[in-house]
Amino acid sequence: MPLRWLDFDYSEGTDDTGVFDAMASVAPQHAAAVEAEIAQVLAWAEATFPGGRGPVEEGGEWDSDLQVVEENDGTPRQTFSLAIGGSTAFCEAFRMQFGEAIS
Repeated sequence: MPLRWLDFDYSEGTDDTGVFDAMASVAPQHAAAVEAEIAQVLAWAEATFPGGRGPVEEGGEWDSDLQVVEENDGTPRQTFSLAIGGSTAFCEAFRMQFGEAIS
């Protein structure tokens, strides 16, 4: 599943978990495209690990955090920061699905 706007970095936790972080800073006319990619990633996670969303330390398979900041320092922009991660099984499946978007 190719992604155009999201490029993920991976970091490993100390408790057999991992996190994929992506940030996209775009002009307002591209915000809907970024939002659609984020929705695509979250829909994949829910479909692949149904009912598994929640903190891993509480028994969840995966969880995510999305932050959106509107900026205007002369040029309006929206910055999207998505962190999604979870168990070893989740991270392996994420790599299989979105491998080309992971740097």
